[in-house]
Amino acid sequence: MSRVGKTVVVAWLVTAIYYFYQYVLRSAPAVMMPQLAEGFGIGTTAVASLVGLFYFGYSPFSLVAGVAMDRLGPRRAVPIGAAMVGFGALMFALGNENLASVGRFLQGAGGVFALVGAVYLATTYFPARLAATLIGATQMFGMAGGSAGQFVVGPMISGGLPWNRFWAWMGLGGLGIAALLAFLLPRKEPQEQNPAWVREAGSALGLVFRNPQSILCGVIAGLMFIPTTILDMVWGVRYLQVAHGMDYAVAVMRSAAVPFGWILGCPLLGFVSDRIGRRKPVILGGALVLLACLAWVLYGPAGVLPPYTVGLVMGIASGAAMIPYTVIKEANPARVGGTATGVINFINFTFSALLGPVFAGLLARAAAGSSPGLAAYQAAFSPMLVGVGLAILLTLMLKETGQAVAKPPVPVLVEAGS
Repeated sequence: MSRVGKTVVVAWLVTAIYYFYQYVLRSAPAVMMPQLAEGFGIGTTAVASLVGLFYFGYSPFSLVAGVAMDRLGPRRAVPIGAAMVGFGALMFALGNENLASVGRFLQGAGGVFALVGAVYLATTYFPARLAATLIGATQMFGMAGGSAGQFVVGPMISGGLPWNRFWAWMGLGGLGIAALLAFLLPRKEPQEQNPAWVREAGSALGLVFRNPQSILCGVIAGLMFIPTTILDMVWGVRYLQVAHGMDYAVAVMRSAAVPFGWILGCPLLGFVSDRIGRRKPVILGGALVLLACLAWVLYGPAGVLPPYTVGLVMGIASGAAMIPYTVIKEANPARVGGTATGVINFINFTFSALLGPVFAGLLARAAAGSSPGLAAYQAAFSPMLVGVGLAILLTLMLKETGQAVAKPPVPVLVEAGS
């Protein structure tokens, strides 16, 4: 590997670590809901809404990050995103609800540059045959952060670490990552400045949005992400404590099994997809297993299966939600690759941004003013089963873009006189 190649590998790795970092911040509130409620002087439902502001920043800034990647390149865009996450964490640590709301929004707005940047590097500087594998590996780092945000941060909080000190240290860490990225990331080849760049960016967005395959990719990914981003990362620990009577420490570890499954599932399913040269079978298989696991989590009897099994398998299966990130890149022109990643991220996490408060409201309504029990959680989160089922139907409508069908057919030689 050349020196330039090694630099790009290190740059991708650090960007993936940045994705790990922002995912820690994304999932950490799940293990400190009572502490946040006390610190901000609000109820747990209000805390859930505050925490959900992450996705209101993450979703629209997906489009900004995608266009910025195509226009400016990773070196000029990604470090700014990391700095936004760092400042957002510092604002969250101050204990003021209004500042925390702005800080949580900044965490989402800056956090999206991690995934978009890592995917841009993977699909721009590495061979196309490794696309799904590298995108899956990127998500592996993210979900490792999601898992660490629960099973590492949880014991720290229960061991006496003040929640605001955790956020302050994480904020400083984000600023350090921003400085490192500014040094390592490759520069984009200089281009002639186009005074109509806003129109050009709008044209790129229009090109991706007008492609029905882009919309399908975003909706499929969004429907498959919701059980992880909302049920597990926001309500998972509380659900296991309240609905199944688990101790806090046990609930944290059980909930963390889902993102830990992603650590295995994302690169594994990406590798399988690249190996067989097809995308749809992997998405369908993962969605079917995810549907079965989600049904068991909500309605299955406790204590029948070995501990952590359902959560781990659920996480591995839901790793298939990253395959549409490869499909959308293959279904659109290469010149709008960053924009395509931004579009699927926008559609994907718009679901989490809009539906997070909806599920919180459904839970409050099902509880009818009392503390929610198992029946309330089942009533509130059972629509997720319909969502995953819809993702399966939409996958059947998706066009296959894998190399097994993208390659031109081998010509058949016809012998003379036949």
